[in-house]
Amino acid sequence: MKDVTSTTRFGTPVLKASALGLLIAIAQFLPQFVTRGDAQSFWDQLQRNYGSDTSTNSAPVERRPEKLDDLRPDSTPWRSDVMLSAVAAAIERYQNIVNAGGWPVVPPGRMMREGDDDERIPILRKRLRITGDLSAKSSYYDSTTFDSELTEGVKHFQRRNGLRETGRIERSVYPVLNIPADQRVAELKLNYDRIKGLMQNVEDRYVLVNIPAFQAEAVSKFEVQLRFRTIVGRPERETPEVAAMIRNINFYPYWHVPQSIATLDLIPRLRKEPGYLSQEGIRVFTANGQELDPTKVDWSSPQTSTYRFKQDPGAKNALGLLRLDMTNQYGVYMHDTPMKTLFDQRSRPFSAGCVRVQNVFDLADWIAYNEPGWGGPGSVGKQLATGQPMELKLTHPVPVHFVYITAWAEPSNGEVQFRQDIYGRDGSALHAGYERDADDAPNASSAAALAP
Repeated sequence: MKDVTSTTRFGTPVLKASALGLLIAIAQFLPQFVTRGDAQSFWDQLQRNYGSDTSTNSAPVERRPEKLDDLRPDSTPWRSDVMLSAVAAAIERYQNIVNAGGWPVVPPGRMMREGDDDERIPILRKRLRITGDLSAKSSYYDSTTFDSELTEGVKHFQRRNGLRETGRIERSVYPVLNIPADQRVAELKLNYDRIKGLMQNVEDRYVLVNIPAFQAEAVSKFEVQLRFRTIVGRPERETPEVAAMIRNINFYPYWHVPQSIATLDLIPRLRKEPGYLSQEGIRVFTANGQELDPTKVDWSSPQTSTYRFKQDPGAKNALGLLRLDMTNQYGVYMHDTPMKTLFDQRSRPFSAGCVRVQNVFDLADWIAYNEPGWGGPGSVGKQLATGQPMELKLTHPVPVHFVYITAWAEPSNGEVQFRQDIYGRDGSALHAGYERDADDAPNASSAAALAP
């Protein structure tokens, strides 16, 4: 058996004491138990006000924390003949709905919720029965009262469409509810072709990130072994569709700030907050590598566009404690993040194009499974506990696919799933006017702050 193929990327450990490395690793694994003093980092400040109520609905609504359960339950991968068969059956089912006249439009208006009486409720019941969200045997077909049975039907519809499961028909739900049946058929056909296109040379072991579904799956021997929530690029910084190989696992990585982020995000911030670099452990260099004193730089000077920025490893680093390197023409990769609260949102297009992975240490363990000396769960955690920057070069690189699937059907139960076309890649003929639920995300400027 060969020795572990790894190299230390940096001559001097960033964290000199192993004990300090252990504390940081524990803080990453168990963030809920970490107490903080008065001094807050940039990331702490961003997460203070997540979930604030910005709804414009006039009726008061009690906000309760949502138990997020948005990962696929089926062990069948997206890239599979079984999935293709399930989508084909969904196309036939929805085409039959079209042939029968589709479903009715629920007139938009004020919010509807349990206990309300509204003349539109019989229309809503009919709409949900047609797609199976409400049982065909449900009682009170013509009742104008929003009862508990209808609440569960609305939640089922919301879950299938990647919406918050409130059980209420809010402003953001109407556009999704009223997408025509023939458009849904077109979306299913489009995604059938996308999945079919991914079926060439399916690897025995790979990682797949479905961008609009905000999740990743680790697949071995045609079965999903692990799933993870992800954060992907916001609409103005799209995550690309790409096929690559994960070749390295970087522990305690430096973050070399991309020029686009430096120009659009970092330098404008420094004009207002010149002390931000030292606060976040970011250093600035000239184009030829000379380090500069940020307090002596005129950040309004045009010359700053040539400067380069590098963030030191550690708990504040925008990449978190770990990065999965995957060489590709777009320069994107997967990584940890200090902004873990964002994974609590159902819709997660917050990054600058790279993919942040919840519980990425578990994914790294899975990737490194076949590496000599890295065969068991917890190997990654042990390395993190050393506090040492290190690069593990994989002797068994793992294929990775970033894909764009907005509609599918679960093979285990035939349930048809739709997700928002966040980048408009389904085409103008298919692109529906989703209206983002204001309560489904933190403030946009905060979520999109300086990070890959």
